Amino acid sequence: MAATTVRLSISGMMCAGCVSAVETALQAAADGGEVSVNLAERTALVKGDVNPDALVQAVKAAGYGAAVMQGRAAEDEKEALEQAHYCQLWRRVWVAGIPGAFMFLTGMTGLLPEVVGQGRWFWAAVSLVTLIVLVYSGGHFFRGAWQRLKHRSSNMDTLIALGTGTAWLYSTAVVAFPNAIPSLARHAYFEAALVIIALVSFGNALEMRARGRTSHAIKSLMNLQPPIAHVVRNGQEMDIPLEEVGLEETVQVRAHESIPLDGKLLEGESHVDESMLTGESVPVAKRKGDSVTGGTLNGSGSFLMQVSHIGADTVLAHIIDMIRQAQSSKPAIARLVDKVASVFVPVVVSIALLTFGLWWWLGPEPRLSYALVAAMTVLVIACPCALGLATPISIIAGVGKAAQSGILIRNGDALQQAAKLDTIVLDKTGTITQGKPSVNAIHVADGQDAEHLLSLAAGLERGSEHPLGAAIRAAAQDNGLKALRVKGFTSLAGHGVQASFDGQEYRVGNARLMQQQGLALDAWQTRLQALDSQGQTPVFLADSQQVLALFGIADAIKPDAEESIRALQQQGLQVIMLTGDRREVAEHIAQQVGIAAGNVHAEVLPGDKAQLVQTLQADGRKVAMVGDGINDAPALAQADVGFAIGAGADVAKATADVILVGHSLHGISDAIKVSRATVRTIHQNLLGAFVYNALGIPIAAGALYPFTGLLLNPMIAGAAMAMSSVTVVTNANRLSHLKV
Repeated sequence: MAATTVRLSISGMMCAGCVSAVETALQAAADGGEVSVNLAERTALVKGDVNPDALVQAVKAAGYGAAVMQGRAAEDEKEALEQAHYCQLWRRVWVAGIPGAFMFLTGMTGLLPEVVGQGRWFWAAVSLVTLIVLVYSGGHFFRGAWQRLKHRSSNMDTLIALGTGTAWLYSTAVVAFPNAIPSLARHAYFEAALVIIALVSFGNALEMRARGRTSHAIKSLMNLQPPIAHVVRNGQEMDIPLEEVGLEETVQVRAHESIPLDGKLLEGESHVDESMLTGESVPVAKRKGDSVTGGTLNGSGSFLMQVSHIGADTVLAHIIDMIRQAQSSKPAIARLVDKVASVFVPVVVSIALLTFGLWWWLGPEPRLSYALVAAMTVLVIACPCALGLATPISIIAGVGKAAQSGILIRNGDALQQAAKLDTIVLDKTGTITQGKPSVNAIHVADGQDAEHLLSLAAGLERGSEHPLGAAIRAAAQDNGLKALRVKGFTSLAGHGVQASFDGQEYRVGNARLMQQQGLALDAWQTRLQALDSQGQTPVFLADSQQVLALFGIADAIKPDAEESIRALQQQGLQVIMLTGDRREVAEHIAQQVGIAAGNVHAEVLPGDKAQLVQTLQADGRKVAMVGDGINDAPALAQADVGFAIGAGADVAKATADVILVGHSLHGISDAIKVSRATVRTIHQNLLGAFVYNALGIPIAAGALYPFTGLLLNPMIAGAAMAMSSVTVVTNANRLSHLKV
């Protein structure tokens, strides 16, 4: 069976203990496959030689619901199910909350009858009503606890079921056998059971509502592609569902429409808004032969395109897949929390039993009542919802925020490691520079017209495939000049080209070609030395008598490189540049972008790049490598975090931890900013969850009673537990407002 990735929608997960149970079941069914479970999204990703049906059955056997998710329809179905569950949670809140609040308020005013005597029939009816409400509003807690018990494990359901179940059983026993219980302990806790169920459901509903916003990045990306495409078949245009469009089909894209799939322009031209890919708002010009990406927005022009990628092979699908994998992956801190959570519930149950025993042994009268209330409060307040959500909800928000800025983070470890970086190693070519030559300087002989000579040189280079010739043609086009039509084109291998224009022979080439033609270069020496010091390649244009022009061609620095590097330095990062180019060229580039000469490593062989990263790590540095080429892949893999430029080689992107979809280096500092904010949020959430439990459990057990005479009400404990989860989710969602 081929290795596959299966995405499952999981129902019934409520806490970190649930995650552990689902992961254990899936790992057994996956037989060595890679499993990651996302509590915040209630999903699981399984990679390997797996059978989807076997995975679903394994999850169901563990006591949870599961279904395989595929495509937009499955995502819509999952969202619809979540909305239905959200509405159901609110019904549970009202069904449990209204009678619970009524009993609580009337009990405080003394309007309820005594448990003994004629009042027993009233309380018997209350017991029955409470049982019905517990089955409807809290039945899933008891079913979940039973499933965990069968598998010899425990989770949040165990705590809720024990707390509310004990309250109902004790209260019913008081009603059924009042004379068997001391008079001071004859108190019913039906209202406590009802209000606790209502408050827990209320917290879950608020949590689900807040959690729904964290998946906004994926939902927004999926909605970028239109549901239909205007396909041209046999000369006729027809609208068909996107899923039915095949490879190499011709698609019409009209003005201001979203481009349905990846492809190339066959006819027409336009400007395309690619901000969803790059985070850059300036539209990109597209002409015949240019590639376009599904989900990007067409401008005012219209064009025909040929489809090159469909379904899961499109750029948008790959982006969504990477976001999902990153959101589902666990950094080291999350794995530590999972280990703590796996033993948390048994410890809490033990504390509750110890609390009951101590109150029964040492507490005042009515001891049984005090012991019951204290133990029940410990069980309710200690639910590990906040602990389980603290990390995944922050990762989802952080990865989603990065994706909106054109930064694709592959996994949670990369997100955590990026916050610790102190050194950034930048490859020069294609990272700091454009990665392709361009004309940086034009010097002409006295009395010559620069624009005419550039048009002439572009005409001579029209038949050339050399990158330097392409740079001259591009320079003419950028200046609005048309290449002149020449005759008799001849390529002079290793030297340049020649052709005739208006009856005159012209040549474009290097210094050796000029010397072969007996043309003096003495007058150009000063300019040649200047170009050499700047790392620019000299290309001459000459007729049969003299050199007419000198073009300085070099790999141009990216427009935002200096600003991006300054932003990194302001974040306290040391920026290092490495290149295989000559030191003079490297230092000239470094000076222009603000990198100190001592941080430049020139004439580095491809195999030595990873060694340099390793040397920096040996000095105790946390290193990020940024590159775009195949020769950068070993260094990207060696670095603590590898950043790949999205326009670079596939090998580099496959090796990197973070992909910058556009060409801009701004994404590096933005990614680090998001990472630091996310890790800070995780720490805040974990600290809050641990402090909450560290303070809440002793208070619930009665630690303050000897000093204040107060014992925490189970209903207040339920409210505190619910709001702790909502606080964690709300704090994580602040990441969506982070400015990058």
